[in-house]
Amino acid sequence: MKLRALALSLLLLAAACGPKLPPAPPAAAVPKYPDLIVPSVPRDLGTPAAIERHFAGWGWLQNGDLRAAERNFNAALRQSESFYPAEVGLGYIALVQKKHKEALQHFDRAVVLNPRYAPALGGRAEALLAQGEEAEALQSLDAALQADPSQVTVRTRLDVLRFRGQQQGIDNARKLAEANRLDEARTAYAAALSASPQSPFLHRELADVERRAGRLDAALEHASKALELEPDEPRSHVVLGEIHEARGELARAADEFDTALALQPDEPLRARVESLRSRAAFNAMPPEYREIETATAVTRGQMAALFAVRLEDLLADARSVSAVVITDTRGHWASPYILTAARANILEVYPNHTFQPETVVRRGDLARMVSRVLDLVARRNPQLAASWRPSGRKFPDLPQGNINYPAAALAVEAGVIAPAADGSFEASRPVTGAEAIAAVTRLAALADQPTR
Repeated sequence: MKLRALALSLLLLAAACGPKLPPAPPAAAVPKYPDLIVPSVPRDLGTPAAIERHFAGWGWLQNGDLRAAERNFNAALRQSESFYPAEVGLGYIALVQKKHKEALQHFDRAVVLNPRYAPALGGRAEALLAQGEEAEALQSLDAALQADPSQVTVRTRLDVLRFRGQQQGIDNARKLAEANRLDEARTAYAAALSASPQSPFLHRELADVERRAGRLDAALEHASKALELEPDEPRSHVVLGEIHEARGELARAADEFDTALALQPDEPLRARVESLRSRAAFNAMPPEYREIETATAVTRGQMAALFAVRLEDLLADARSVSAVVITDTRGHWASPYILTAARANILEVYPNHTFQPETVVRRGDLARMVSRVLDLVARRNPQLAASWRPSGRKFPDLPQGNINYPAAALAVEAGVIAPAADGSFEASRPVTGAEAIAAVTRLAALADQPTR
């Protein structure tokens, strides 16, 4: 009897000297750390006392008393060294205290004991992220979600990190493209597309990189895919238009830009369309027309084509001769333009019904052509024509009685033909292609001036 009383006394003394645990915490009205995964206790794990201490520790943790929580988790582990939910609890305490290495050690011990324990895998991911180990953290989160697909917090965290990683990759790809490091940019965009193959803006931006790198077939493929995924996005049409332009398909480029304009008005793009249409029309012209700009001397056929193409509306309104008989232009490249210019009486047909399209045009000839066009412009805009009245201008090489003088004086007064540096007109000198284009361009500008 005395021995039994002594043993009981010793037990009471030991209990008094051991660590005293706080009572069970009150339920937290608002959990202090709501994003932490509850370290649930699997069936048949631990003793009832360990389980009790563990959940007491969790309660103190969510009440914000980390010291009480730590004492309870440690008490649970003393009850059972393999009670890994308490290791997770200790890991969470270290995590909120920003002791990331210590936290990782606790989580790793739990994972060793149960590789499919979602709270340990999720906590481990957070510790890894805090240390900058994003790739390994993503693997740990993925493992946590596979272990317990019901963990909404883990799924959300995983989606956010994947999106953040992808966004960083896209930002890096854009910086590489801006730095003209096109091969590296292409690789970065390809990586982003592997994660989001149905992203129209990624296809569009990669298409632009491929175009700049000269890989036009690949650029066309990505731009077409972007347009398929997002048909009403004007930027996709712009990128596709730029690719067609780089391929020399100017009419198709203009069509794509026109579609973009219909979706979103843009004046610089509108001007670009006009330029493309003009270039496409120019490229479609016969070689003889395209050679005018660099010609040292233009022919009557080339001059007729310039007037007919660049002053089309003016000449169509001013057709004065319905039937023209020309015997020497059949099969000539400029035949339709010659007919238009002759019907408007800009270039004459000779009495023998020949046009002589290969005859070189001289400055006196050009002055007569210009004066006839100015007559047409004057019918449209009489007030403008009043400023062209000859002012008795004198040319050292062209007296007023010369047959070319009236036309030469009018062309110079209207600012269509410039005299030589010494004031002479040089009526017999062949007209260069550059001079011919400049004269017709000025005539077109006068024809487009609004009437008052």
